[in-house]
Amino acid sequence: MNATADPPTMLVRHFRMILLWPLQLLPPEGAPPGREHWEHFEQAASGDHWREVVDEITGDAAHFKERHYGEFVTFLPHVQRFLYGKGQSATGRPGGSAPRIRVYRRKDIARARVTYRGGATTVFTVAHVDLHFFLDIDVVILVFEIFAEDIDLAQAQDALHRFGRAYPSYWDADGTGRRCLRRVEWLAADGRVLATSDYENRDEYLSFVRQHRSPCIAAHWQYVMSPLSLDPSGPADVTRYRQIEYSRMPLIGYLALDDPTALDRDDFIRLGLAAGPGPDDTLPYSERYLQDFEYRHCYDRDWSAPLGRAATRYMVSPHTLVVIGNCNAPSFLDTETGVLGQVRHQIFLIFLIAHFHKAALLALSDRLSHALSRLDPRNHESVREFKRSIRGLLEVFLRFTHRYWSHDISNQLQAQELFRMCAEHVGTDRLYAEVREEIKDMNDYLDSDTLRRQGNTVVRLTVVTTFGLIATIATGFLGMNLIAAADEPLATKVTFFALVTVFAACLMTYAVLKSRRLSDFLEALSNDRLPASAKLSALRDVWRMRRNTR
Repeated sequence: MNATADPPTMLVRHFRMILLWPLQLLPPEGAPPGREHWEHFEQAASGDHWREVVDEITGDAAHFKERHYGEFVTFLPHVQRFLYGKGQSATGRPGGSAPRIRVYRRKDIARARVTYRGGATTVFTVAHVDLHFFLDIDVVILVFEIFAEDIDLAQAQDALHRFGRAYPSYWDADGTGRRCLRRVEWLAADGRVLATSDYENRDEYLSFVRQHRSPCIAAHWQYVMSPLSLDPSGPADVTRYRQIEYSRMPLIGYLALDDPTALDRDDFIRLGLAAGPGPDDTLPYSERYLQDFEYRHCYDRDWSAPLGRAATRYMVSPHTLVVIGNCNAPSFLDTETGVLGQVRHQIFLIFLIAHFHKAALLALSDRLSHALSRLDPRNHESVREFKRSIRGLLEVFLRFTHRYWSHDISNQLQAQELFRMCAEHVGTDRLYAEVREEIKDMNDYLDSDTLRRQGNTVVRLTVVTTFGLIATIATGFLGMNLIAAADEPLATKVTFFALVTVFAACLMTYAVLKSRRLSDFLEALSNDRLPASAKLSALRDVWRMRRNTR
């Protein structure tokens, strides 16, 4: 199906898309340590369009609905604490803890007007524009939710495929950006255009990559993220963000149709993989690649003939979770306890947790690589800074594991299986094992380096003690009466004491300087297999000059 002005063959009665865009955060330069990213954001966004969202569970009781209750009880207790924190104690006193997620909502963007490649346009209503910050993790997730009524199926496919693109992949000969919409405009409630995409500005994207070795973000998405600034082009005194993955934003799609069973297999594949529209009865990829599509990507527990109009199909891929059902089934459009309410609450959080896990692990891996790239083994200050960085990352990883990481987030079968499918497609288990192994290897290196240094210190002290023992025995045998100064004036005694102290200090310092070679000599001396000549040679090596072969 093509997104053109042709008469629509099928209408999507209610279309909804929730974009999730994970980004890595960099604190402002010179910022005091210990502050969370949302604290910097609050200071920068003061008087701006962003406002913190008060959680419905802990906020005004009038806003707490049945859908919020259903969302809460879906998850296991440790996930509830991760998402909502702890409530007040039984005595009514606070005694709890705040959620580990802080959400800020943008109020100025009311609609999104998109222009497709064929020239057709659709105006979507913007439900939410949220930023999700996480305690002690350098990650923020932009959540952008839009919806529309009665749009062509081809346009819905095109929106799923092209709307959530941070930048174009390449350009046509006429300069039109590929794999993205022709134009995206953010509209205020009064119809004013707040920001417009610049996908067609090829020279700017090329120049940015050439100059910064980093992809440029489209102008309308930069507007959404303000006052956060794109790294590395933004000023250093504000919180900056940068890509964690690639240009395609993960998304949740919701489509209510008159008869979803009328969709062909190629339509399901295009929707489930967000592959974009295409000719009827034509697969977007090869048949061999898609031969197990239903097994790998479809969750059909509620997709069967006996369910009739209530049948619902869920499709999961590494970057999508798409829900398709019948608009004539009241349970599918119910915003409280129906599928629509579940998509906007339980399923949204399932998808958010899976992609947060991936983003957090990728951000940790990036910080590990950055710390290692700055290590200069010949610079003691660089070595100390590397040790501090690795120890700090180890602490962050441990807190991430105990606060956020879990293989099971719910005992409810549907939530449990959807999360398992999301985690498998996203690959969080493999990524977690890789990051844990990287941190373990670096921590083992630091431990072994510490033990090596301590071993060298013990060896040198042992050598100095061994040779000092000779002087101790000799002076003890002589009774320390080499110089009979007991009856001399105090000044003479102090002079003798100072001279002996300086001499002993110099001797000990020299012994420490030669401790490594003296250690080699003692090792050779204790080896019964070495001839006397080899032992004498080891003794001469103590004072022999060695060439620096670095």
